Amino acid sequence: MRGVFLDYDTVSSGDLDAAALSAAAGEVQFCALTPDSEIPERIARAELVMLNKVKLSRHHLSGASDLRLIALAATGTDNVDLVAAKERGIAVCNVRGYCTASVAQHAWAMILSLTRHLADYSRLATEGSWAENGERGVLAYPIRELAGRTLGVIGWGELGRGVAKLAEAFGMRVIVCNRAGAAPEPGRVALTQLLESADVLSLHCPLTPATRGLIGARELARMKPDALLINTARGALVDGAALARALKDGRLGGAGIDVLPQEPPVDGDPLLDPSIPNLIVTPHIAWAAREARQRCLDEMAANIEDFLRGGRRGRVV
Repeated sequence: MRGVFLDYDTVSSGDLDAAALSAAAGEVQFCALTPDSEIPERIARAELVMLNKVKLSRHHLSGASDLRLIALAATGTDNVDLVAAKERGIAVCNVRGYCTASVAQHAWAMILSLTRHLADYSRLATEGSWAENGERGVLAYPIRELAGRTLGVIGWGELGRGVAKLAEAFGMRVIVCNRAGAAPEPGRVALTQLLESADVLSLHCPLTPATRGLIGARELARMKPDALLINTARGALVDGAALARALKDGRLGGAGIDVLPQEPPVDGDPLLDPSIPNLIVTPHIAWAAREARQRCLDEMAANIEDFLRGGRRGRVV
């Protein structure tokens, strides 16, 4: 197949082995990055398009007459117009389960850092406050144990289960939210109950019309004042301005945010204000352990090979 990987450098920094992907895809052009203006030219003759962050619109797809398969280097598919792809008979496949360990590790790094106020206590030690104030400074920030507390999970898929499994190792109770807009399921709780019960709320659901803005001012007001919010899913699940206000006003214990509605945030974002207390923001790297990225490429290769054999491995369209 004539293939092009539109943004290979968002997956690899030269530390991955792309041999399996090249063998599966055939003739492949690896592009470091592709600005929107260059997408039409690069996919014009492609039978296979591989991508991670690049957005493929109906307009882009209309000019790709030879395109047979779009292979995503991600689980999320909101950057591809799936309706347009289906109308044009273009198959779309994603990769799933490749980054569970990496995302769970990142979510828990944020939970533990916020619970123990690691950044704050590190600053007290290195900036001289510890030496100057002695033992009077060692209780400047509240430290809590996680054992016996409650983790609320929204999105009970591979990633939500991975984070919950680690919670059990810390002695936490896990509760799971009903799907947004769906009928109640046994063993799950309503969003209102989850918000009021959770000491840590971790988001792992996809971004859909039903989940956009899922956590706004009203939902934050229902949470415990010392609760933590962790979002490693999609930025638009959370109202960033409302979250910033809640943290500044001391109405929420802290937040760990790995995703923003616009990435990169070239137009700014309320959560990038450095004065916001108890907030950790990272640049969408929860998934990015080297082992996870290598699995991603290998899974893409397996999807492509299966497609060429007439299979539907990883297919979303």
